[in-house]
Amino acid sequence: MKRLATYFMFAGALFAVPGIAAAQDLAAVEAFFHKCQACHAVGVGAKNKLGPELNGLVGRQAGTAGGYQYSPAVKNAGFVWDRTSFAAFIANPRGKIPGNKMVFAGIKNETEIANLWTYLSHFNVDGSSK
Repeated sequence: MKRLATYFMFAGALFAVPGIAAAQDLAAVEAFFHKCQACHAVGVGAKNKLGPELNGLVGRQAGTAGGYQYSPAVKNAGFVWDRTSFAAFIANPRGKIPGNKMVFAGIKNETEIANLWTYLSHFNVDGSSK
């Protein structure tokens, strides 16, 4: 009986570690969002700023965040946000969607782009964590 209890304690510890690691990883990639915070918000209570709030970005049609006045270019971009479209946009916003009003030169570092996508992907439409 003692052996069985030890087994379950060990198995429970193994399953708990990925959750802890995921939380630590999320905290680490959150730092990549700091350069976006002047114009964008994410999380519970996020509101549109100079740019739209970014909750629920994964799978959202470009140009559709509620209450934000997008440029016609973004409204008519015709794509859904996923890892690939986000990487192309954030690397060169004016190149991906010519005529958009985002004044940002872009991020060229692929690791930083991937980390930023990981962070943004963590938020549901209501700003809660997935």
